[in-house]
Amino acid sequence: MSKKASLNFRFRYLTRTVLCLFAVCSPSLFGADAVLQRLPAALLVPGGAAVVPTASDAIRGEYKGERVLLARFEGEQYAIIGIPLSAKPGLQTFTLDNRAGETETLGFSIADKAYTEQRLTIKNQRQVNPNETDMTRIQAESAEMKAAFRSWDEALAPTFSMIPPVDGVRSSSFGLKRFFNGEPRAPHSGMDIAADEGTPIVAPAAGRILATGNYFFNGNTIILDHGHGLISLYCHMNTIDVEVGRQVIAGEQIGRVGQTGRVTGPHLHWSVNLNNTRIDPALFLAD
Repeated sequence: MSKKASLNFRFRYLTRTVLCLFAVCSPSLFGADAVLQRLPAALLVPGGAAVVPTASDAIRGEYKGERVLLARFEGEQYAIIGIPLSAKPGLQTFTLDNRAGETETLGFSIADKAYTEQRLTIKNQRQVNPNETDMTRIQAESAEMKAAFRSWDEALAPTFSMIPPVDGVRSSSFGLKRFFNGEPRAPHSGMDIAADEGTPIVAPAAGRILATGNYFFNGNTIILDHGHGLISLYCHMNTIDVEVGRQVIAGEQIGRVGQTGRVTGPHLHWSVNLNNTRIDPALFLAD
């Protein structure tokens, strides 16, 4: 591709993407409960999301080997794509398959974002440098969660407007560059909301309980499937009040705030996954 053609390609799809960020989708998207609202303009960054208009006959999309959520609104179809924190600034491409068996490549451009640092002191040194036994457990738990995050439920109608899962104070935002006891660790993959131990935690949107468990780092954890690759995660809970397979509605209690796993105090760690990619949960909260 020539430099001129590359620039034209980039401009074309960046323009289409920015324009569609101001779309508001009606409840007819997937069902009576599915509402796609305008996402913030600062989406096209690592850890954000892209909303790209597509051909109406597209039936399946893929981005970085993961299936893409497709949604309709007023005769238009959109690909809604989670952008990983590891993504580099510049042009991103994804593919769409149509009913005729043809494949089309589309693109969108992302800008860089400088996430700030957070330095925490963890009293339990094993939570910073696990021993061999701990690592065996951690690897098994990681495999379980990775499998859950790749779930794709066609029957569930995803909702893109969520309510806060707990009444508290945001103590850590998404994407922070983290250091535990001075040692660098993976960026923060969710939002932390500090609250008193025992504070009720509710489902921010309707879905099905995909998995529950007690994990080394995450403590008491719930994974909630909202459908079509939109999945949320709730960690460090005191109690888990739902069982696997249960259907919940927005606002229904699923557990209580605790301080299990790797923590510095009672809080809820809340993550949102789209196309098996952790993205900023704040994108789904009402203004």
